[in-house]
Amino acid sequence: MSQFQRRMCALAVGALFVCAMQTVRGQEQRRPDDQQQQHPGDASKNEAPIPPEKSSVTHHDMTLNGQQLHYTATAGTLLIRDGEDDHPYGSIFYVAYTLDGADPNTRPVTFLYNGGPGSATIWLHMGSVGPVRVVTDSPEATGPAPYHVVSNQYSLLDKTDLVFVDAPLTGFSKAVGKGTDKDFRGVDQDIKAFDKFVIRYVTVNGRWNSPKYLFGESYGTPRSAGLADALQNDGISLNGVILLSSILNFNDGAPGLDEDYIGTLPSYAAIAWYHNKLQNKPPDLKAYVEEVRQYARGEYATALRLGDQIPPEEFNAVAAKVAQYTGLSVQYVKDANLRINPSRFRKELLRDDGDILGRYDARFEGTDLDNAGEFPGYDPSDTGIAGAFVSAFHNYLVNDLKYETTDTYHVSTESEVPWDMQHRMPGMRFFGGGGRGGSPYLAGDLADAMRKDPKMKVFSANGYFDLATPFAITEYDLNHMMLTPQLAKNVEFGYYPSGHMVYLNVDALKMFVHDLDGFYDQTDK
Repeated sequence: MSQFQRRMCALAVGALFVCAMQTVRGQEQRRPDDQQQQHPGDASKNEAPIPPEKSSVTHHDMTLNGQQLHYTATAGTLLIRDGEDDHPYGSIFYVAYTLDGADPNTRPVTFLYNGGPGSATIWLHMGSVGPVRVVTDSPEATGPAPYHVVSNQYSLLDKTDLVFVDAPLTGFSKAVGKGTDKDFRGVDQDIKAFDKFVIRYVTVNGRWNSPKYLFGESYGTPRSAGLADALQNDGISLNGVILLSSILNFNDGAPGLDEDYIGTLPSYAAIAWYHNKLQNKPPDLKAYVEEVRQYARGEYATALRLGDQIPPEEFNAVAAKVAQYTGLSVQYVKDANLRINPSRFRKELLRDDGDILGRYDARFEGTDLDNAGEFPGYDPSDTGIAGAFVSAFHNYLVNDLKYETTDTYHVSTESEVPWDMQHRMPGMRFFGGGGRGGSPYLAGDLADAMRKDPKMKVFSANGYFDLATPFAITEYDLNHMMLTPQLAKNVEFGYYPSGHMVYLNVDALKMFVHDLDGFYDQTDK
């Protein structure tokens, strides 16, 4: 498996769910030529039927921060059209939560999505800042049903309307008409589809004058970076972009590229701190991480740059220091040539206890088939929560949102079309179209959008225990966008005692939402 696949596989397991077709409650908004589903006999062999846009509208109440909120939930689909013949080529599923009685000219709207690429958005939808969330036993594995969905006291609904969007070929989102998987499976293809969806949504719902935000997690962060620039080119300026667990610069982890090892060392230290694998454990995680961050950028980076020319005494000293910070043995660090692979770390740190660590969230532990192996056999932070999220979502969709369909909900895409990594890089063309290792550099898009709109702000949220997108690598990428000092101030960082899905730790979710409250207050003008 490639480095890209290891780092960016979807936060999902496949799931199948089919329910009986009934009349969909609520209003349907559609263009006149889309009102009737295309008859199979009218389509060419290579075209999928074009379904009508539809929606199920339900009304709900919740108490948030002592305030009674009345809100409308709309679960539905919107068609997106290609630029050549203006025919629909995709049907995109979304769930929107809008505050009743709010003025759309002043009420913010935020578009949220997960990553993968190829993951539906049930994770953010059911676990983060929506009006409800599923209860899990994190960081312990959550057992079988029944599961509990509760009113979310950490929702952002008092600050902004929320639109959770399933990426094309995930959830109920699908290719229609002449659309094919190839039209969506790629960096630029994906950005294009989301750009068209956002424009369609704000047009149908009269939200052109609303303050607008993007909120992406994991691969949703490079999508947000590219989408911010694409929307701006289409006349939609954003108030803010929220990046949760970011990857903005792709590379293949080739020998001689040591930035990733430098960037993961502070995460290893934080994880060792959490699991009490440090001698004389420091009392303050934040201060400890800062100490290791400075060491990684300084002495450690210098040692790695020396490569095979590092003097033996320096090699031994660095190995001892890395072992001290990570909880690994000095000999293991030496055997790894000072460069610790995240998968090896997940297997090694708790080997004496017979446990492995989660990739997305290293607070999670699990047992493996072979304790003598080099790499973990699975990710406990994935398997530990997938069943709860998938089952709770399907139950909520039918019983609360009243959305019923014969379509199968794809938690992750089943497409066999490979992801196209080719990308045009606005504002960074002199780099030749790539980042470290020659792969896409989406931070360049974000920088381009920030230069064109100097009032747009960015909030980068990071989990200390995330080994999928380590926080120090995110810092490096966002701090190397070649912005002016004034523009660089528009990038803000938040750090939380959790993993990739920060919201799985409810205490961290509370901290995260507190920071986002301040972010919206700064940018909602």
